[in-house]
Amino acid sequence: MKIDMIKAALVGAIAGAVALALVGFSWGGWKTAASARDLAEAGSEKAVVVALTPFCVEKFNAQSDAVAKLGELKKLASYDQGSFVENAGWATFGSDKPSSDVARACADALLSGPAKAATSP
Repeated sequence: MKIDMIKAALVGAIAGAVALALVGFSWGGWKTAASARDLAEAGSEKAVVVALTPFCVEKFNAQSDAVAKLGELKKLASYDQGSFVENAGWATFGSDKPSSDVARACADALLSGPAKAATSP
């Protein structure tokens, strides 16, 4: 009889631990180390894009033919605009490889707001 009570207690403890883990990870906001690392990396990548986009826009606006380039950019399909910025080198910072995320954000910023060079005489 005592063994039956111990078995029941162990089964109850295991079931409680499983239920606690399911509730914690599903609704409690618990994260594994890997998912926390992935979230941190995604956040840092987003921060880099936000930080570098104004410099890309500045590089674009520093050109003498920025108005013409903006016209070219506007004529492109949306899926080609990031590549246009990448190929021109405006989204290249500290390496030989441009950032496609920065290029896309830069193209969006150029198209959504008035470019300084485009409004200058």
